[in-house]
Amino acid sequence: MKKLKVYLDTSIISFLYADDSPEYQKATQDFFDNYLNDYDIYISNTVLVEVDDTKDQELKDKLLEAIKKYNLRNYNIITIDVEGLATKYVKAGIIPDNKFDDALHIAFATYHEFDILLSWNFRHIANIKKQLLVNSFNKNEGYLKELLLLNPLELIYEKRI
Repeated sequence: MKKLKVYLDTSIISFLYADDSPEYQKATQDFFDNYLNDYDIYISNTVLVEVDDTKDQELKDKLLEAIKKYNLRNYNIITIDVEGLATKYVKAGIIPDNKFDDALHIAFATYHEFDILLSWNFRHIANIKKQLLVNSFNKNEGYLKELLLLNPLELIYEKRI
């Protein structure tokens, strides 16, 4: 059976080291250690830019090491089409204009026809309302493939059923 194609936003990698959120950190570590190989996993240049912008050098080094350790492949560069779609999400009010990187993550996953965008960002990405808005908007823009906006717990528990 073909593996689902999963895009990880930066929050997923960051939560490997989220000591202030032990439950999500444990779930993230469980996902990376026990479920990662069940999916085709990718990141984008947006993730790399966000990691590079991390002010805490020790954390930045850990994030870069995690990308290497878990062989997180950079799927592609951000194209003009992806940026254009992200801009449309902002103009439509789906994503706030001060969260353009979140719009880029969604646009990237949409444009490249990922099955799932995995995120711990419940406010702007991983929630059912956002998923419905994004998929409805995408259909109007000609992107017919449904994109699931999930968090790691949903993939972990999905497999256990």
